[in-house]
Amino acid sequence: MTATTAATTDDRKPDPNGKISGALKRYRILAWITGVWLLVLTAEMIYKYLILANSSDAPDWFTYIGQAHGVFYILYLFMTLDLAIKARWKASRTLATALAGTIPFLSFWFEHKRTKDVREEFAV
Repeated sequence: MTATTAATTDDRKPDPNGKISGALKRYRILAWITGVWLLVLTAEMIYKYLILANSSDAPDWFTYIGQAHGVFYILYLFMTLDLAIKARWKASRTLATALAGTIPFLSFWFEHKRTKDVREEFAV
C-alpha cells in the first residue's frame, strides 16, 4: 500500500526581516493595554456619574485614569499605523482598527481579528 501525501503550499508572504512580526507584537500589546484602560475608564465614569451623581465627590486620582487611557490610546494609534504601513492595509481597515480603541471591548476583538488576518497573510 502506498501512502500519498498531498503537498501543502504556503501561500503566505514572507517576513524575512521580522518587521511585520515585531509590529504585530507591539500592536497586540498596546491593543490590550488600551482596552484594559478603557474598561477602567468606563467603570470610573459609571461610578462617578451614576453612583455618585456628583462629580465633585469623586477622588482626585480619577482624573489620571482618563489621562492614562489617552496616553496609551495615542501609543495604540502609532502601533496601529506602524502595522498598517508594514502590512499594507487599506485606509478603511486602518481607520476601523484605530477606532477600536475607543469602544469598550472592541479593541480585544479587533486585536484577535487583525492578528488572525496578518498571520494568514504573512509568515509570522
